[in-house]
Amino acid sequence: MARQPMRLHQFPPLRKAGLDNEGSAEATSRQRLDGFQQGVSEGFAQGLTQGKNQGYEDGLQQGREAGHPLGFEAGKQQALAHFLTAAAPLDALTTRLQALAETQAQQRKTELVALVEKVTRQVIRCELALQPTQLLALIDEALASLPTLPTTIRILLNAEEFARITALEPEKAARWGLVADGEMAPGECRILTDDNEMDIGCNQRLSQCLKVLQENLAGPEQTDTEPEP
Repeated sequence: MARQPMRLHQFPPLRKAGLDNEGSAEATSRQRLDGFQQGVSEGFAQGLTQGKNQGYEDGLQQGREAGHPLGFEAGKQQALAHFLTAAAPLDALTTRLQALAETQAQQRKTELVALVEKVTRQVIRCELALQPTQLLALIDEALASLPTLPTTIRILLNAEEFARITALEPEKAARWGLVADGEMAPGECRILTDDNEMDIGCNQRLSQCLKVLQENLAGPEQTDTEPEP
């Protein structure tokens, strides 16, 4: 059997193998660097998004907390202004109605006082016409109120009433010095002494009674504020 000729084996150069290893390490390092940069970029983007969302939520919450009282106060003031504007005609109408009611109430009081005065004068006129000697009771009351009885007394009466009283009570008429006065109205009586003059007529007493009635109808607030004469 013939022998095959021998062939020499050629090994790859050592330098080329080293270059291949260096290239592989460099590629690996570049991949790691790229991965690191990508991780940094993704982490930064994620953190930016999370921080933006968190900042938005925090700002929104703070804005609500700070803006709610201000908005509520501004809304209240605006609503109050609208209400006052809308209520102005009603307030004016209420004021007019109140003034009208007060005027009518005052008119009714005035009419009541006038009615009382009219009726009272008619009653006095009728009583004096039927019993003119009632004036003597007023004279007795007035003289009894004096500390001492004067030495000189003159009592002025209406001429018609003087005539009727003199006819009914001549002794008292002579003792008290009754005098007829044509200028005096019926129901009037005036006592003259040495140093004093007293009006005890019906008109004067009626005026006092009507004044008290007016004060009672006016109420305590109005009577307290009236100026003193």
